[in-house]
Amino acid sequence: MYHLFLVWILSAFALFLTSRIVKGFQLASFGTAMMASLVVGFLNMILRPLLLLLTLPVNILTLGLFTFVVNAIILRTAAGMLKDFYIKGWGPAILGAFILAMINVVIFWIFPFGQ
Repeated sequence: MYHLFLVWILSAFALFLTSRIVKGFQLASFGTAMMASLVVGFLNMILRPLLLLLTLPVNILTLGLFTFVVNAIILRTAAGMLKDFYIKGWGPAILGAFILAMINVVIFWIFPFGQ
């Protein structure tokens, strides 16, 4: 249980930090980042596998780089579902997906959680 809570907090921190780095990627507060982290996690569990399957040919052609577009779709969907989470266009969404991935790599390298 402690592990899930820590992952949730770290993911919310990564989203919040991304909102401070990427212009057009806006979160009102850390509380909003925590809620957005839950929504993004849920969408990653439900919608992301379907999107990756549907875009598999394009993803193969781009050597996996299209995954950032899929992640941007997930982020924009989450932003559409939450009141205080806003992404202004596809540019900030794709850049935000990339920055978020890099922040997550660093965070989960520091906190490996027994992997």
